[in-house]
Amino acid sequence: MKTKLSKTEAQEKIKEFFKNIKNKTPKEIKKIKKIAMNKKIPLKEKRKLFCEKCLNHYSGNEKIRIRKIMKSVECKNCGYIARWKVK
Repeated sequence: MKTKLSKTEAQEKIKEFFKNIKNKTPKEIKKIKKIAMNKKIPLKEKRKLFCEKCLNHYSGNEKIRIRKIMKSVECKNCGYIARWKVK
């Protein structure tokens, strides 16, 4: 039987998860994203730590481009280009 998490417990679990994201698998990232969506917890800046498509964490050797107001990061694993506005 699954145990239900309260919103504060879910926030703590998400916070702990992102402290050590380097050795996490895409399956684990997907699980944490599901918990956040279920409890309506925004990931904000944390969602920029992994690829939107393949859910692998960015290791630091991605192709990063900054043009005027857009920052684009190309995933080395799947080739997906994520774009964000630069503040």
